[in-house]
Amino acid sequence: MPGQTQSEIRALLAAAGLAPQHRFGQNFLVDLNLLRKVVVAADLRTTDTVLEVGPGTGSLTELLLASGARVVAAEIDRGFAELLRRRLGDNPRFTLVEGDALAGKHCLNPALAAALTAVLPSSGGVVKLVANLPYQIATPLLVDLLLHAIRFERLVCTIQKEVGARLQAAPRTAAYGPVSILVQLLAEVQTLAWLPASAFWPRPQVESVLLRIQPRTGPAEADCRDPAFREFVQTAFQQRRKKLRRLVPPGRITESAALFEAAGVSPEARPEELPPDRWPVLWRVLRA
Repeated sequence: MPGQTQSEIRALLAAAGLAPQHRFGQNFLVDLNLLRKVVVAADLRTTDTVLEVGPGTGSLTELLLASGARVVAAEIDRGFAELLRRRLGDNPRFTLVEGDALAGKHCLNPALAAALTAVLPSSGGVVKLVANLPYQIATPLLVDLLLHAIRFERLVCTIQKEVGARLQAAPRTAAYGPVSILVQLLAEVQTLAWLPASAFWPRPQVESVLLRIQPRTGPAEADCRDPAFREFVQTAFQQRRKKLRRLVPPGRITESAALFEAAGVSPEARPEELPPDRWPVLWRVLRA
């Protein structure tokens, strides 16, 4: 049956002379019930193309392939990449890209994007992310995928509990910030399960969550894709307790009251108090 227990993963690694690397965030999901829940949440069809990041020994990969979907996997660890080629390389629905999923901090690896683009026309379906994400790259990767030219129909992933809380954070909470605003403007985020540290091997120091992120289109999408908008929000949160009136450009101070009235925002509000849907409105008014 697809999916690997902890003892099976240990045996595969021992035979290959490999060990989990902390620097790559290699914590394998060994609770098979939770692993299958990840796949069920993706609602895969045989025409779908799946992006998997950090496949490791291929435990989740096996389940994804068993669903009939095509899998494009990115593996940064050279030893694990060789293990995957030996075990799954003969499967015509499996494509391995050896290297980091990200090129730089906020850009999908061009080789990975090219592999997805090459597969999509022949599959005729949609592309989805399904992955047990390494903690270090989870936030920048998810943001980049939501903004990427390749349209993802769904993102299903396990990530650190604190990161999941940040993505879903409400105004007036400590976790609320630029990432919360951007992700909530671009998608609906839903927590499907809590994953204890004991569900992974090696056991991490943190708990995790299983998220389903459903991208959506809307009037704010174009704003989110504009680097100037993202910089505007980021700059505002550098002093999250300062009032929003300070964001008015120097040459428009005399218009300040009218500008905030047009945006439907109080100039006395603070960045941490403003809900996601008001940020694009305020930005458009202030830059007009």
